[in-house]
Amino acid sequence: MGQAIGDILPLAVGVAISPVPIIAIVLMLGTPRARSTGLAFTAGWLAGLTIVGTIMLEIASGNATSSTGESATWSSVLKLVFGVLFLLVAAKQWRGRPRDGHEAAMPKWMQAIDTVTPGKSLGAGLLLSAANPKNLALTVAAAGTIAETGISNGAEAGALAVFVAIGSLTILAPVVIYFALGVRAAEILDDLKNWMAAHNAAIMTVLLLVLGVKLIGDAVSGLSS
Repeated sequence: MGQAIGDILPLAVGVAISPVPIIAIVLMLGTPRARSTGLAFTAGWLAGLTIVGTIMLEIASGNATSSTGESATWSSVLKLVFGVLFLLVAAKQWRGRPRDGHEAAMPKWMQAIDTVTPGKSLGAGLLLSAANPKNLALTVAAAGTIAETGISNGAEAGALAVFVAIGSLTILAPVVIYFALGVRAAEILDDLKNWMAAHNAAIMTVLLLVLGVKLIGDAVSGLSS
């Protein structure tokens, strides 16, 4: 299981570094329903990663290796495709970054964050974790990577749990800060939100560039073995 965790660690960190969901949870923690909406969003996020990861791991298990015991070609090809797409999106993110003196545009639904109910927060967390293209690609890649190691079903589940936990750290951290510090958390969370919003493009560009290169490298290694 140690090998699987080591291999998926960069992918899990890639899921965790998601500026828009982080900004969303921070905004929710500043509303009158902070406790209920914050916990609901977190539950949705965890559920989304777990559901997608479990489904993809079930599909990948038994199909991750060839008859010779080597990594299956489909897994390497999928990583290659994701890697190339990440590099293309990284270039697009950088070209579309806000110019000096301009603020980055946030999703319109964030403007109505004060009226969000716990049910909608749960759905938002679910969608931002499971339906986000970056997270979906990384979760699929992680499931394939875990399955390739050939570990037992229990160990696979453990590796997936670690992936979900690490991928959720940046969502869990604001919630923990809010409940631990109370009103004192407002300034910390507000600074975090402003910094993430101002540097969203740069963060995503670097992240996608690094992940794209890693996935392409893994794909080339798998295809040449």
